[in-house]
Amino acid sequence: MRRSLRRQREAVNGEVSMAGRISGDETQSAGFDPRNGDPDELYEELARLRGHGRVVHVPRLQAWCVTGYEDIAAILRNDEDFSARDHKPRSSADVPADVRETLRTWSGESVSLGEMDPPEHTRVRTVVNAGFTSRALKAAEPGIRAAAAQLLAPLAGLSEFDLITAFAQPYALTVILRFLGIPDEHHADCLRWSDHKVQLMVGRDHTEERLREYATGLRAFGELARELTAQRLSAPRDDLISAMLHESPHGHRLTPQEVASAIPTLVITGHTTLAQALAMTVRHQLRAPGGWEALTSGAVPIPELVEEGLRLDCPVVGMYRTAVREVTVAGHVLPAGSRILLLYGAGNHDPARYPDPGRNLPDRWPTAPHLAFGRGTHYCVGAGLARTELRIALEELAARLPGLSAAPETTPAYRATFPLRTLTALRVRP
Repeated sequence: MRRSLRRQREAVNGEVSMAGRISGDETQSAGFDPRNGDPDELYEELARLRGHGRVVHVPRLQAWCVTGYEDIAAILRNDEDFSARDHKPRSSADVPADVRETLRTWSGESVSLGEMDPPEHTRVRTVVNAGFTSRALKAAEPGIRAAAAQLLAPLAGLSEFDLITAFAQPYALTVILRFLGIPDEHHADCLRWSDHKVQLMVGRDHTEERLREYATGLRAFGELARELTAQRLSAPRDDLISAMLHESPHGHRLTPQEVASAIPTLVITGHTTLAQALAMTVRHQLRAPGGWEALTSGAVPIPELVEEGLRLDCPVVGMYRTAVREVTVAGHVLPAGSRILLLYGAGNHDPARYPDPGRNLPDRWPTAPHLAFGRGTHYCVGAGLARTELRIALEELAARLPGLSAAPETTPAYRATFPLRTLTALRVRP
């Protein structure tokens, strides 16, 4: 029998106990904590966790971890039994009360699209989708290519540079800001505020002073979003903010508050994960047999490399869901209120789905779709834009830097931002 709406909400908010239903694999998985491990060995750790089962309770994460591709895909398609309301990682930092209040209020009263469940999600998603049509993406291509060319032009003459800070990050941020309609003058602020949000969400060991600095940045981010929304409400332009305010597909409309709340999320997710996906795709291709020449010669088709790069080293390693009622996953009974970590990285390396999953093999495509953009209702709204950006970036890199090679690499520099994958530097030689 279905629970009442009140009981479902209690389960989502974690008010229903998980006690008494823990798997016998808990003891074996007790040491698993990817927040403290070597990020360059992440996929080996995920493979070891998969060895304990398709669904394993991990005490240190206070969650049931799902490692199998089919199980993850099935949960993502099931909005009846699993809620996205609490999908974000919870900060492990001891956050002061005033910072918690800022986190609750900085973007207004509306929650982000990723936190919504149907039917609320359906209404908002329908309107946001109107800004990501094939026609809109096609119209954006010349500007995307121009942004890539402008950033790459001065790099060809250097002896060595960091691909992430010199190209991937500014390219991804420039594209999403222009797509939204945010002036370039806000570039540095949006970059800084985005990092503040990531650090408040998944950062560790911050002082109270630093946490308050991040909270101040978030308040400024929210104020800019509301200011831009007010401007486009009275004077619309040909950009995504205007489309979200003035389009009404299938009779659905968004309030100015809902649009203002969506802007920071689109900025943050639209550039942090894209920059990471681009950097990791280049890194793996430089280290693959045939290296960069295989790409510039056409031996490796760029669309296939984009898909394999997203599968091989997904920028979002996992996403949370909450069981709204008692459910069974891979033979395990999970009580209502259970917090579930869908390990996309493990699903994308599931040997039952991808033979030899640790190898960079672009010729495996087309094959079963990867999980980098999720699945079901919450499939990434910007997936089409991301694929366009990655394709154009790789085309421009191949054309303008045909001799690209990896600089001698020491220990890769990652930030402790699990479940986000954050490589901070990739030194290359043009």
